[in-house]
Amino acid sequence: MRFHTRLAVAALSALVLCTSAAQAATPIPVKVMIVSLFGPEGGVWQKNLPLTESIPVPGLSPDYPAIHCSTSGICLLTTGMGEVNAAASVSALVYSRQFDLRKTYWLVAGIAGINPRYGTLGSAAWAHYLVSWGLQWELDSREAPKSWPTGYTGINTTGPDQKPPLDYKTEVFTLNAALLDRAYALSKTVQLADAPEAQKARRPYPGPGGQPPTVLQCDTLSGDTWWSGTLLGERAEAWTKLLTDGKGKYCTTQQEDNATYDVLERATSAGLADDSRIAVLRTGSDFDRPPPGGNDADNLLNYQQQGAFMIALENLYRSGNPLVQAIVTHWPAWENGVPQN
Repeated sequence: MRFHTRLAVAALSALVLCTSAAQAATPIPVKVMIVSLFGPEGGVWQKNLPLTESIPVPGLSPDYPAIHCSTSGICLLTTGMGEVNAAASVSALVYSRQFDLRKTYWLVAGIAGINPRYGTLGSAAWAHYLVSWGLQWELDSREAPKSWPTGYTGINTTGPDQKPPLDYKTEVFTLNAALLDRAYALSKTVQLADAPEAQKARRPYPGPGGQPPTVLQCDTLSGDTWWSGTLLGERAEAWTKLLTDGKGKYCTTQQEDNATYDVLERATSAGLADDSRIAVLRTGSDFDRPPPGGNDADNLLNYQQQGAFMIALENLYRSGNPLVQAIVTHWPAWENGVPQN
């Protein structure tokens, strides 16, 4: 009798353990996944949101080895900077199967260089197009044909004005316009942070570059090479228009967004994510070119002296949080897609 009792207890214990393991293996549903690229960007969300749960995920950056989540369905991933880190970390998250991401909205939120033709230090820009800067052929500008404005031309083209064949399939991505419009509408009236140092740095710029920061709709350029200067800025504008058939407006430059999107596009094909639920927000931490009469090298080497790092971080939260809160607060309206009104 005692033997059978011990067997029954052992069987019950095994059942409990198996049930607990199954429950532990159940993917955690996420309503909003905020993607930051390095510690200070993630820190602004951790400071302002109750992201109290830390969930380790194998394969994330060793600097940021856990996902931080709230009880309301908001989570934060910090990938590490650059294309490789972004792709590796987002892939590790998706294919860990620890989270149910099939209905998740993704807010990619990071600081960036900004084009003074459209925005200024501290401006917050929602992107419609993600354009790859790195997928070009390049000659040293001193050795390029004299008719070329820079040393860049599209891969397998004969000149910088020719649109290349999009053989890599990652040269340009188009985000969901309905989500972009809703994100912009929710954030366009927020009060953005500013600082005296940034005000001083923007003073020599004409047009939008010299004005206080606002929330914008314009497009972003991805590439691991940090660049600066008027001529390269003009190439960035022309390249964005070329790859978007004249529709795109280049206004921010960063490293990671095409890599992040491509991982989520593949995850969507695998039934693990929904790439129509991706929003990309970039805030201006430094100008991509000097003011008229300024020095290109100084603009690059002394970018930190523009004084916009802290306000750019703060404005990620101020302009991005209205979308986050709208989604989690009104989840029944958002669960099956972007509400029409």
